[in-house]
Amino acid sequence: MDLYAKAKTLGIQTDFIDGHGQHRVTTPEALSAILDALPPEPARRIIAEPVVIRSGHAARIELREAARLPVHWKITDGAALLAEGETRQRSLAWPADLPQGVHRLQVSDASGTSETLPLLVAPEKAFAGEFDRCWLIAVQLYGVRSARNWGIGDFTDLQGLLKFAQQVGADGIGLNPLHALFDDRPGDCSPYSPNSRLFLNGLYIDVEKIPEFKIDAETQAALAQLRTRDLVDYVAVGPLKWRALRAAFAAFKAKPGRGRRQAFEAYRSEQGELLSRYACFEVMRHKLNTPWWEWPDEWRQPNEAACTRLRGANDTATEVEFVEFVQWTADQQLGGCQALAHKLGMRVGLYLDVAVGVQSDGFDAWNEQIAISRHLGVGAPPDPLNTAGQDWGLAGFNAAGLELRAFEPFREMLRASMRHAGAVRLDHAFGLRRLYLVPRGFGPANGAYVQMPFEALLGATALESVAGRCVVIGEDLGTVPEGFREQMNGWGIWSYLVMMFEHDDSGVFRNADYYIADALVTFNTHDLSTYAGWRSFSDLKTKRALGIDPGETDQGRWDALGHLDDLLRRHGIENHDLYAVASFLARTHSRMMVVSMEDLLGLVDQPNIPGTVNEHPNWRRRLAVSIEHLSSAIDVDALKRSTQERSRGG
Repeated sequence: MDLYAKAKTLGIQTDFIDGHGQHRVTTPEALSAILDALPPEPARRIIAEPVVIRSGHAARIELREAARLPVHWKITDGAALLAEGETRQRSLAWPADLPQGVHRLQVSDASGTSETLPLLVAPEKAFAGEFDRCWLIAVQLYGVRSARNWGIGDFTDLQGLLKFAQQVGADGIGLNPLHALFDDRPGDCSPYSPNSRLFLNGLYIDVEKIPEFKIDAETQAALAQLRTRDLVDYVAVGPLKWRALRAAFAAFKAKPGRGRRQAFEAYRSEQGELLSRYACFEVMRHKLNTPWWEWPDEWRQPNEAACTRLRGANDTATEVEFVEFVQWTADQQLGGCQALAHKLGMRVGLYLDVAVGVQSDGFDAWNEQIAISRHLGVGAPPDPLNTAGQDWGLAGFNAAGLELRAFEPFREMLRASMRHAGAVRLDHAFGLRRLYLVPRGFGPANGAYVQMPFEALLGATALESVAGRCVVIGEDLGTVPEGFREQMNGWGIWSYLVMMFEHDDSGVFRNADYYIADALVTFNTHDLSTYAGWRSFSDLKTKRALGIDPGETDQGRWDALGHLDDLLRRHGIENHDLYAVASFLARTHSRMMVVSMEDLLGLVDQPNIPGTVNEHPNWRRRLAVSIEHLSSAIDVDALKRSTQERSRGG
């Protein structure tokens, strides 16, 4: 079988039309590298793919032509038999009373062929939320300025933000990913390039809230300078905060506050082997200071015996426990924020983002080497906004590996993200159906689309969403595969509608009644211009100064401003300031609306410019106004008027 024919059988799309309308074909060299990096697909003669049974829908599948009748089947949940039967027809009907969850299906036919595959029983739809329409404030947590934080926003600031949101009628705060980064690489601060999506970034801990911690004079002196800076100085903040966390841990070890040791042990027990493996990985990563694939053989894959030895050794046991202590502290403080949101009567509380992939040398890629390949980067082919294409440098899930692991790595990621959230957003949700993968060493224009088990991933998402009572939003911006939104929305996963992009081919913005109900609506994103920057053309000027094609001319922007004014007038809105735009968004049918803090404060610079690393201070800008003065810096009355249609009690 030739290379391209083999790729087709594995669901790899080697030719496609990119965002410029150009036909592209993956080169043989790049395709060969992609095939080598993927786990082997299981041969299937009887049933083609994992079975997804959806509550309230007919549960019947067609057998493959190669299957020899009769076919016997058995469904188990661990050791327990749930159901079994036999069919002498070319189709197979499943029992209607199977419990929800991911089960093991074993099938065999008259030829003696036997196969095992996952069978997923899912709710009809994901959790829908218990509200009609609401609105939230989006914030870059690292950038929050306060009189007491350490030069970077933290979970105590998040509590303050929730209280402010409650005062203005919002139902929560939206945040970029809080995933664990690398504590020894303070300059690698993108929240979308995590070490692990299963654990939290320790830099967001308010160290002074740890009962055992006492601040010293040296730290106090350093903080005075850090608090005045306009950019987060990660290189200074990181070591300072990690040193303080170690001091707090030492005090905890020596004399924990009342009930704290028991609470810590309860958390360790609840998190189990996953937390233990993460802590051991972090200790070994610091100890060896090389990528995990260069580690000694016993550590190149998760090894419980090796972890047990590490936990018991005198020189490493305390280090392992320290990593767990940090995660416990972060989990407690973040959980306290969501508890406060509920106490304040917020219908969403925290709305958290989930990155599309992980760093290949981080914990998740080490911990899950079947469902994640470190040799493939997730990205996107060329389009008008990114003319060279994109390789985000992140390792993502692959279809064969997820199936072999019965989708547990994907579900585990969702559970971790939903643990303290009322809503989550899946970054680059198209990855549920297909991922654009770029083999290491090749340019982003030379990747290929690899098909994912879309229906199974939607079912798994619905399972976790209902279990966690958490609304799921799929970030579906860009080139949308045919039928994608309809299928995603049919499972109760919401769309992500950015007003900047919601216009027809002539640039005329869509009316309020165009926006669908099960969606989040916002004017922009962290990767786009702020409203003030958009109106002032600042984003165009900045990109041109950086040598980046902004994908828009000055005349195009003037036209867009005119179209916006026309839209607002059509809806009886005379002004064109931010509150006018918020008033329009509030009238749409979309059930969740988000306004960014940068826009509320009239800031010009956007948090992130895709395609840049050090050329622009991405993920570093601090808000110009401290949290204590938000009420005086924002026209609260105008904000309340513009959002009154969907405010709590409104």
